[in-house]
Amino acid sequence: MRIFSVFGITQSGKTTTIENIIRELRKRRYSVGSVKEIHFEKFAIDNEGTNTYRHRMAGSQLVTARGYKETDILFQSMLSMDEILKFYHHDFVVLEGVTDYNVPKIVTGHNTAEVDERLDDTVFAISGRVANDLTEYKGIPAISSVDNIHGLVDLIEEKVFERLPDFPPECCSACGCSCRELGIRILKGEAKREDCVLSDSSIKLLIDGQEVDMVPFVQKILYNSVEGVIKELEGYKKGARVEIRIGDI
Repeated sequence: MRIFSVFGITQSGKTTTIENIIRELRKRRYSVGSVKEIHFEKFAIDNEGTNTYRHRMAGSQLVTARGYKETDILFQSMLSMDEILKFYHHDFVVLEGVTDYNVPKIVTGHNTAEVDERLDDTVFAISGRVANDLTEYKGIPAISSVDNIHGLVDLIEEKVFERLPDFPPECCSACGCSCRELGIRILKGEAKREDCVLSDSSIKLLIDGQEVDMVPFVQKILYNSVEGVIKELEGYKKGARVEIRIGDI
């Protein structure tokens, strides 16, 4: 799953850029999901007085509204991006307004001053209104999603890589840098996605079909624990493929 974010000031062309990107990705036969970050403290889909609101006020911790054309699951807290993305299994996921997640980013703005306020090493493209007057800025391509959506999505296909983990540097720097630093190096062409040591890991942990990222230290603990038990069993061979299933078989 390849994930990227489009962010910028209000009315700078974020949503238009995302709409055009999604349409073009779908034309190219990719499956696409999206996440919209809403920067409004009082925002809530569930309004006071509705039946689902009454369920929540009575103490329900997870409320689902099922209609003829959609199903809405209402969590009673702000989920992390990792928790949200567990619901997605798409080729691409486009985030709108998300700045605190370890993914490549496209910045939009009315002018270069607004771009400068938001520019960092995770930005690989500039779009929105400012891209009507620029072709590049500070070495970063500026591409209008209205005039050149093909070029913008070509760049997305080139630059956006499979999602990296986002461990704190003190937990895992086995590749020689932090997860965020590796993402920046990949964007600059100085590294590859495969340089993440977890890519080649022979140890996988899945819970309800969802793979759980584990730093090498945790992988080693899990490996040693399992091997310590099964090596006493008949049929054990060093280096053999081992599977353990817990739950429905």
